[in-house]
Amino acid sequence: MIDFFWNLGSFLVALGILIAAHEYGHFWVARKCGVKVERFSIGFGKAIWRRTGKDGTEYVLAMIPLGGYVKMLDERVEDVPEALKSQAFNRKNVWQRIAIVSAGPIANFLFAIVALYAMYLIGVPAIKPVIDSTIAGTPAAQIVVKEPLQVISVGSQKVKDWEEVNLALAGHIGNQQVDIAVAPLSRLDGDTATQQYTLNTQNWNFDPEKELPITAIGLGMYRPKILPTLALVSEDGAAGRAGLLAGDILVAVNNERYTQWTAFVELIQASAGKSLDITVKRNGELLTMAVTPLSRENAAGKLEGVIGVAPTTEAWPDNMKQQLEYGVIDSFAVALDKTWQLVSVSFKMIGKLVTGDISVKNLSGPISIAQGAGNSANVGLVYFLGFLALISVNLGIINLLPLPVLDGGHLLYYFVEVITGRPVPEKVQEIGFRIGAALLLMLMSVALFNDFSRL
Repeated sequence: MIDFFWNLGSFLVALGILIAAHEYGHFWVARKCGVKVERFSIGFGKAIWRRTGKDGTEYVLAMIPLGGYVKMLDERVEDVPEALKSQAFNRKNVWQRIAIVSAGPIANFLFAIVALYAMYLIGVPAIKPVIDSTIAGTPAAQIVVKEPLQVISVGSQKVKDWEEVNLALAGHIGNQQVDIAVAPLSRLDGDTATQQYTLNTQNWNFDPEKELPITAIGLGMYRPKILPTLALVSEDGAAGRAGLLAGDILVAVNNERYTQWTAFVELIQASAGKSLDITVKRNGELLTMAVTPLSRENAAGKLEGVIGVAPTTEAWPDNMKQQLEYGVIDSFAVALDKTWQLVSVSFKMIGKLVTGDISVKNLSGPISIAQGAGNSANVGLVYFLGFLALISVNLGIINLLPLPVLDGGHLLYYFVEVITGRPVPEKVQEIGFRIGAALLLMLMSVALFNDFSRL
């Protein structure tokens, strides 16, 4: 229940910030173009707070926080006194209207730059993208790994951590090939150490909902050695109820000696509802406890056992840890580049949804966003800023889609007006709005269905 309220609170804070940024873009440009703004609202429905500013604009916080709007003076909506007609939105020339409508999505992209700028100015702890193996039968199997290799670039994009590798690979889903450059971690001395591989991805098919592009393409991420000591034991889990404690050292399962964590996990997953005798060492004493793994459904829809424990791992080597922190000037350049990466990959993903390279099952709705907001806020400010930047970019792009109920639909009508020299007939616009609303409702329904199916 605490997680629910934390996720909900983080979601509302994130959504409020992003909506405010988007609507302020419309508001600011409208005012600069001489349009009278009657109301600036964050949320829909009944107002829970309102104030009228000296500029005559009513500022509102409303009950339903799933959007916002800027109400401008417009003769198409209401009667406008003769003295104010020059300040009506519909009286402005087409380029001014284009500027006002496009200002919302542009504000989202600018906000992403600001959020990432702050993130890199503060500094982000990160792990270098180092591989110690590749997976047989995958596109990456051709990479020869004799020692730890750091991924230097994916395609034309240089990468500094696993998040950037994942993002770059996602942009190549559906492509025939992808270039990956690696270099030995022990001697990163420029181009002389770099090895370039062209991976054949013609048959690279995977479900992004079930696995990351990194593992799907076959890159074996380096991970510190897993120790047999339990780091965490959930009190409500099967292990906690049976009496296991954090600090216990795994010795044997059903009198079979413990060898490695992966084999232990596989045994637990295959033993849902079956009692296991787990022997541990605690304070020098051997203890054996009967543990019956609980059942849960995995991503493939199959039942597997789980006991609610996590192992201790060795510390990351110092040469693999890094702090992505830049100065006042450099942070801006890095933020700009990262925003462009997010925009580019997001547009590619939309294209791949249209072509069928990515299933609509991967669409996420407000529940997934709320979980992401809660998780990132729980980790820390820099990660929450990164989350805000990602969602802000996606909000900007979604609003640019050429659906008549979105900013992109209005822009489509205005560009038709630029080409033809006359406005699109209102009847045509009305039909377009109805079609656009139906399509948007359908997409939202799919996203919500996906959210509930992941719970």
